[in-house]
Amino acid sequence: MIPLYLATLCLAPSLFAADLLVVNANILTADRAKPRAEALLVRDGRFAAVGVTAEVRGIALPNVQVLDLEGKTVIPGINDSHLHPRPVFPESSPYFTPSLGPDAVANIAELIAALKRKAERTPKGQVVRGDRYQDTRLGRHPSRFDLDQVSADHPIVISHSSGHISVVNTYVLRAARITKDTPDPPGGALDRDPDGSPNGILRESARRLIAKAIEAGNSVPYAEQVEGMLRCLRQYAARGITSVSAAGISPASVRLFQDVVKAGSPVRVGLMLSEAHFPAAAALGLKSGFGNNMLRLTSIKAFHGNSLSGRTCWLSEEYSDRPGYFGIPPARSQEDFDRAFQTMHDAGWQVATHANGDREIDMVLTAIERAQSKNPRPDPRHRIEHASIMTIPLLERAKRAGVILVFHSYMWEHGDKLEAYGERRLALMHPHRAALDLGIRLAGHSDSPVSAADAMLRMQDMVARQGYNGKKYGANQAVSVEEALEVFTQGGAWTTFEENEKGSITPGKLADFVVLSRDPRRVAPTAIREIAVEATWLGGAKVFP
Repeated sequence: MIPLYLATLCLAPSLFAADLLVVNANILTADRAKPRAEALLVRDGRFAAVGVTAEVRGIALPNVQVLDLEGKTVIPGINDSHLHPRPVFPESSPYFTPSLGPDAVANIAELIAALKRKAERTPKGQVVRGDRYQDTRLGRHPSRFDLDQVSADHPIVISHSSGHISVVNTYVLRAARITKDTPDPPGGALDRDPDGSPNGILRESARRLIAKAIEAGNSVPYAEQVEGMLRCLRQYAARGITSVSAAGISPASVRLFQDVVKAGSPVRVGLMLSEAHFPAAAALGLKSGFGNNMLRLTSIKAFHGNSLSGRTCWLSEEYSDRPGYFGIPPARSQEDFDRAFQTMHDAGWQVATHANGDREIDMVLTAIERAQSKNPRPDPRHRIEHASIMTIPLLERAKRAGVILVFHSYMWEHGDKLEAYGERRLALMHPHRAALDLGIRLAGHSDSPVSAADAMLRMQDMVARQGYNGKKYGANQAVSVEEALEVFTQGGAWTTFEENEKGSITPGKLADFVVLSRDPRRVAPTAIREIAVEATWLGGAKVFP
């Protein structure tokens, strides 16, 4: 049940500072009515005026704070519409989780060494975790045999960069009583050795089989959780992000974010409540939009599909590099998902459904179409999260249904994993160009930690479509810098029904903006990620540095 403190969510404080006059700036407003400006005035946490310096200065009060940017570029605060904030702890902390991504380990031996260092600082019997490993960079997935080299006295669980695959050691398999006789659960799979024994790799819903075996974990004191989450949000602000939507959260997370906001969050937070908690929210009469401009409930996060980068999403045609393999079907039938979706739709919620493969997306669109046909709602703005492998007919259906598509833009980190889908599918993967040309509403996201919550890198991915390896992936779907900026600002505001509150540098809107070292329109597409975020402002208050 959702506790009563949720009823005070709307009391979270709104952040604003004294009047501020910004002059001599190259302002990219993301407002089509006035796309460029050189000065702006902030009053009571909102943009009071935007235009040429002389006009804006004439409106300012005599004692206004003046910020002369000497020609530097200003953009609206970036809105990351779907990610998974996690408390960040220093390496010396017992709650630190080592990264196993290519930034930290180059091979399986280094992965094992990193986990050994963590195990040495962890009491026997407590879980040793690691995250963000990439099989394509390591050469393969680790297995229980690799993790058994770390320790026989600790349960060890590591996560793939997709977040949809886990690997455990023999300790965990035994504790969870997973054997060769354990069947694959609906919507999931256990990787197995030739004799049928599980090798420690658990895909999709199979990860739930280990939940009770590791539930004790490393309990983090609540005060440490609050401080750790503040560190996480400060990292976002340092990358130009001023609004986020935290996906798949629980009632306990609602309380945590409320206390983080009270402690001085530098980022506005939207809460996408996990579908499992929908009945409790409905019982309290809650709906999308409950809260204020610092913290609000935005949508119900549903699942009907699997992973693109983990190569488990369900396709209508087999994977190019694996004949006969179409991915893992969703756990629910069309009828079961239709019923669940209808209930959430009827309760007045926006529903944001995770789906990647074209067969998954087809089923989600069907559920949306049926729900709206039975109970027409004005502008429900249902969303499909990731919506990776599209077709023109699917895009046209999304347009007719008014669905928001929240595409990935993570070619830099994960382009190499997408080669398994073949060039033909890559041509309509994360199809920003085709969707914009059809007039579909789009929003941008990092899905962090799946890819970095980094405003400049994510925009570069939309413009350049290039991986770390220099290869282009679906270059025909590239967009302009201006279009990428609009998707990551106005598009994000649209997803939470806040298009009149934020998303552009427009008089009357919240004064969230970012100062950049260079104009992203004036650098090579592959150099956008090198642009430094020099300052981030939220409601007219400087939150970075």
